Amino acid sequence: MSELKVQHILTLAELFTKGARYNFIPITTSSLGKSIRKSQQAASKHLLELEANGYIERLRTGQKVSVRITTKGHSEMTKIFSILKSSLEVSPSSIEFRGVIMSGMGEGAYYMAMKGYTKQFKAKLGYVPFPGTLNVKLKDKEFVEAKRSLEGYPAVMVNGFSDGKRTYGWVKCYPCKVNNLVDASLILLERTHHDDSIIELISKDNIKKATKLSTGSQIYIRVPIKSTN
Repeated sequence: MSELKVQHILTLAELFTKGARYNFIPITTSSLGKSIRKSQQAASKHLLELEANGYIERLRTGQKVSVRITTKGHSEMTKIFSILKSSLEVSPSSIEFRGVIMSGMGEGAYYMAMKGYTKQFKAKLGYVPFPGTLNVKLKDKEFVEAKRSLEGYPAVMVNGFSDGKRTYGWVKCYPCKVNNLVDASLILLERTHHDDSIIELISKDNIKKATKLSTGSQIYIRVPIKSTN
């Protein structure tokens, strides 16, 4: 019993989009080839192999050919869909970041020391952070993308507030481990001057001293992920 080959999955998927699950649909190998970005010869070969293995039926009327997906073809594609769906829906146990420590402008120390934040940090994180934030420049695009994905996971939310003169945005805190030594929180801010290539960390400790690192040093951060279920 032949298994569905990888190169045939896109061909079957294209046939599904054209409505070939229950009905015979007219098709040309040239149009199919363009849809799956293969040559006309490759598309023709795919159809022949799919038919030979019982995944599709072909009906010829004169020069015209129509195709319908068989129950076997539908069953195999359903299995593949289920595997892909379950794989993509699995949450990672942690998200990792690597970058370089960069010097800041001192803004983090000012904002993170405000009472509207420190009271919440103490109540929700269990500590008042060491003055300031540690700024890390992410090394690669994959880490920037990982930072964007964090917003889809549960965080400790420190709410925004007003001091009567101006309002201050929320802070999402993701507990993490720095260089497998220091407990900290990676923070995402409602308002920030940084782009997505910069992450900020807070901790009850002076992270630089605790890790014996300095500006320009490489740093590793691991954020455990809580299930959203």
